[in-house]
Amino acid sequence: MIDKSALINNIAAKAGELLNGDKSQTREDIEKNIKVMVSSVLVKLELVTRDEFDAQVAVLKHTRERLEALEKEMAALRQEAEPPEQDEAQPEMD
Repeated sequence: MIDKSALINNIAAKAGELLNGDKSQTREDIEKNIKVMVSSVLVKLELVTRDEFDAQVAVLKHTRERLEALEKEMAALRQEAEPPEQDEAQPEMD
């Protein structure tokens, strides 16, 4: 797991380097550099988009529903396959 405080310190240090570097840089150049730097950090975090997350939630929900249906079907098949219990009150005839 990534240390959050180290990550924040790293971003702050990089931003400071960009801001203290070349004084002739325009605001747009600085913003562009910071966006690139933050993007590279986010890639390292292996984050997913909300759409990807929602798609995986939908797949998981469908899989869970299918599993529950299969478990019910298996229980019904097992019940059908079990031999009927003999009534112990009636003696067996030879």
